[in-house]
Amino acid sequence: MSAERPSWAPQDIDVEKPNAARIYDYLLGGACNFEPDRRFAEQFLKIVPNVDRSFRANRAFLGRAVRFCVDAGIRQFLDIGSGIPTVGNVHEIAQGLAPECRVVYVDNEPVAVAHSEAILEDNRNAAVLHADLSDPDTVLNSDSVARLIDFEQPMALLMVAVLHFVPDSAEPRASVARYLGPMAPGSYFVVSHGSTAGLDDVPAGAERAYDNTTTPFISRNHAEVMDLMAGTELVEPGLVWVPQWRPEAPGDVGDDPARIGIMGAVGRKPR
Repeated sequence: MSAERPSWAPQDIDVEKPNAARIYDYLLGGACNFEPDRRFAEQFLKIVPNVDRSFRANRAFLGRAVRFCVDAGIRQFLDIGSGIPTVGNVHEIAQGLAPECRVVYVDNEPVAVAHSEAILEDNRNAAVLHADLSDPDTVLNSDSVARLIDFEQPMALLMVAVLHFVPDSAEPRASVARYLGPMAPGSYFVVSHGSTAGLDDVPAGAERAYDNTTTPFISRNHAEVMDLMAGTELVEPGLVWVPQWRPEAPGDVGDDPARIGIMGAVGRKPR
């Protein structure tokens, strides 16, 4: 049975096959998703019952990292793999603290781009670009980046919950290095990455479930994620499970943060 295509859905997307951005949107309580996405999410919740908690923890990490960057003087953000807009977007947080902050969102999911365009229509200091993380030249040479990002000044590059959808065959390390290259010293690199490393009771089928979506999942261990951040100096507390990264209250960490299954860190490009 074919999934019904809503009037707001771009014509060039496959509404029959689940997509990570739309699954994430559904589990965060959003409405920009289709029946196959919802069906996949509910089935995945049966395999990993607390995965929605992991997604919320990741979103909370993003908010803390953006606030950290603004407090450090950053006023421009390049968010790669930004996803479908939901509460706590980068521009909402950053511009809420410093209205002059500029943000460029990048995503390869047409639904994410379409909804971002609608939200940002009247925001002169933010833009969205339909492009892929693995095509850094298209991103870096885009009109949106030229208008809003000054590579002579420190900036923040964000790759939050996206690199675990980039296989080694796509050479994510080379792509990351290409983005970091033109960034001014003193810039920051914000990363979160899913991982089953250290968990001895991963539910059967959890890692391979995303193979049936348009965005298969790749788990990487601590050393592999650290390698993706080469060229930066990690700020305290380093690469940790996202609830452990500068929690707002001790109780926010929980008894077993590894169960969240997402690591996060902020690296600084040395001067």
